[in-house]
Amino acid sequence: MGLGKTLQAIAFLSYLKALRISPGPFLVLCPLSVTEGWVSEIANFSPSLRLLKYAGEKEHRRTLRSTIYEKVNGKSSASYGFQLPFDVLLTTYDVALTDQDFLSQFAWHYAVIDEAQRLKNPSSVLYNVLNEHFIMPRRLLLTGTPIQNNLTELWSLMHFCMPSIFKGAKEFLLTFREAGESSAGHNKSKIVNQLKTLKYVLGVFMLRRTKSKLIECGNLSLPSLTEITVIAPMMGLQKKVYLSILRKELPKLLAYSSGAANLPSLQNVVIQLRKACSHPYLFPGIEPEPYEEGEHLIQASGKLVILDKLLQKLNLSGHRVLLFAQMTHTLDILQDFLELRKYSYERLDGSIRAEERFAAIRSFSEPKGKAGGLDNDQDGAFVFMISTRAGGVGLNLVAADTVIFYEQDWNPQVDKQALQRAHRIGQMNDVLSINLVTERSVEEVVMRRAQQKLQLSNSVVGDDEIGKEGSNLADPDTSDLRSIILGLQMFDPANVEDDKIIEVKKPEFSAMVEKIILMRNRQKSDNEDGRFEISTMNKPYEESISTSDRASSGFDASLDENSYRSWVQKFKEVSSSVDTSSVEVGYRRSIPDERHLKYEASKKKAEDKKLSKWQALGYHSLCVKDPIPLTHSDTLSDLGSVNLVYGDCTLPSKVCPSSPVIIFSCVDNSGSWGRGGMFDALSRLSTIIPDAYQKASEFDDLHIGDLHFIKIDYQRNGKQEADEPPEWVALAVVQSYNAKRKVPRSSISIPDLEICLQKVSFVAAQNSASIHMPRIGYQDGSDRSVWYSVERLLRKYASMYGIKIYVYYFRR
Repeated sequence: MGLGKTLQAIAFLSYLKALRISPGPFLVLCPLSVTEGWVSEIANFSPSLRLLKYAGEKEHRRTLRSTIYEKVNGKSSASYGFQLPFDVLLTTYDVALTDQDFLSQFAWHYAVIDEAQRLKNPSSVLYNVLNEHFIMPRRLLLTGTPIQNNLTELWSLMHFCMPSIFKGAKEFLLTFREAGESSAGHNKSKIVNQLKTLKYVLGVFMLRRTKSKLIECGNLSLPSLTEITVIAPMMGLQKKVYLSILRKELPKLLAYSSGAANLPSLQNVVIQLRKACSHPYLFPGIEPEPYEEGEHLIQASGKLVILDKLLQKLNLSGHRVLLFAQMTHTLDILQDFLELRKYSYERLDGSIRAEERFAAIRSFSEPKGKAGGLDNDQDGAFVFMISTRAGGVGLNLVAADTVIFYEQDWNPQVDKQALQRAHRIGQMNDVLSINLVTERSVEEVVMRRAQQKLQLSNSVVGDDEIGKEGSNLADPDTSDLRSIILGLQMFDPANVEDDKIIEVKKPEFSAMVEKIILMRNRQKSDNEDGRFEISTMNKPYEESISTSDRASSGFDASLDENSYRSWVQKFKEVSSSVDTSSVEVGYRRSIPDERHLKYEASKKKAEDKKLSKWQALGYHSLCVKDPIPLTHSDTLSDLGSVNLVYGDCTLPSKVCPSSPVIIFSCVDNSGSWGRGGMFDALSRLSTIIPDAYQKASEFDDLHIGDLHFIKIDYQRNGKQEADEPPEWVALAVVQSYNAKRKVPRSSISIPDLEICLQKVSFVAAQNSASIHMPRIGYQDGSDRSVWYSVERLLRKYASMYGIKIYVYYFRR
């Protein structure tokens, strides 16, 4: 990974074309995130290859197909292979499935599939479509992780390449059965012989390019890589949430200890426990009200406390950071943390559109100012937040020299791929990889299981000799969840510390961070592998230990069933006898105190007085009242959607011609209707809109957080159009105006925007209407973090109220 597979493949295709060994055409399939990399590499190193990037929107691809047809149809069919206007067609997996009828018409002389671990499942749609519908007799698979979990996935890749040799999965797995199992009854010598045979067979079809071999032969010089696992303690709130989850799931744990539980039913238990280890605010109702950013966000999680101290040191010393998390909701919390600390950042996850991904990568790759410091964010971003599943493959992010894993992926190969985004060709600095793991929790069990998973890959395709560890290979598919449940015994239910005890440990956090920073340039001895583990709890943090030492000590806290049963009984007793003041995971409603009641009474009195004045003057407010909050059980996650379209949001009939629509727009509280842009577009719709806005200002009915809901009555040719579906305009007051300021109009207030989005979503659900709006909070050269926040809110309320929201991109 990161050693030039793309460039090797381009050189190979150029060789075939230049020497006329194969005239083409060639097909390259890859993830969307790496298409720009292929385009730039071909342009730089093989400009003679005519490249067609077949990706983008449906209309763009239709235009490309028409162009190809016209050029082919205009030439004779005598030499079909040379008629095509391209030598290499580059496309993505999704486009290959969507447009398979078109792409399968070509006889591809060679097909290159990048990040080929996507084909590890022989039952997947992509696997079967490529195998059955596409004509590509010669196939080249590029992957840094041919084995991710078990030998079945390895067989899948080999069968895709050479189906005549690797015929049936059962035959392949039966031949190398002992090599892929962990049963202690197998003969060790037989396992070693099978692994050697498997290595020999794979050597015929697999060309491995490894860092160690390239460094030995002098063809590569890479900076050192130091991997550190930091065992972080739980904070008081985390332990209470963790304990509450265990209490809630106690019946399942008891059933499993008696052998009567179904393993898949326990998967949700593990997921909830992992959320508690990451941050307790991942559960609704835990964060204290009012919901304001502050130090409580950091102090609630032990991992976030360590991350905060780490980023302070790294930013001051001019380093750049890749920050990986598995769950996108965790990225939301980390984004709030980065906003609190004023760090510049970029974000990439599955919801980020392709053009935004490429812009984020370019922004992060820009050189950062040498001065460092907390306010130095005018140049390249300091932190790149990535979801491991969305951005763990194919990206070149060598601008970063520090990789931090806030959460560990279920599959260790995914984290391994993610690490190679920084430690690859082009990296000039020593790379420090930091894996944050919560101590004595389910996360530590997952980490130990990951180390066992990697043994299979190392033994089959690695360079290490197979020795006494050969019999310890595990089949992770059947034992993962079982071992994780058994490993819950690491948690002591009677030891729930309060915040005062945690305060005492803060100096240890600072000392731990100093130790981590110094280990980047630490001179490694010959018997060290560059992997270390640091903890504040069980040993002095000056004594960091190598993971190889940990393995040699025989540590495995996950497979003792007797200890697990005794722990379940102890947990049951402690839960019934000890009051640990655990919190309830769910929605909580605060009870108003006396002061709050007095405030509400005075507020209601003032409101009644204002309404009486309006009634006397004949004014009727169009402001939407606060909707009743939905409970968790009312959430309709499958009905709502956010759709990104091109066009003018003030002409929604082109998108939804026969249904009620609401046009959503943002305004300030000045009472002065603006000019240009949305202001002119709304004025052209109806003069009622600016009149209603200005009248609300006159009657002191224009406040931040208000949503004014205005119905439009169209009259065309002097007649009222009765058959037209109803149409409304929702004006959200989310900007303040002060003429005395240098910049009189403030930026959009995200909290007030959320209030308005909840109101308009509630009204849309009542009227069975869709919402149409321009893209809010994004301008060229501005901070994209505002749009990330807006998009999260849109998806949230579209899901809660089961409505459709259309966000319009304006074609320039």
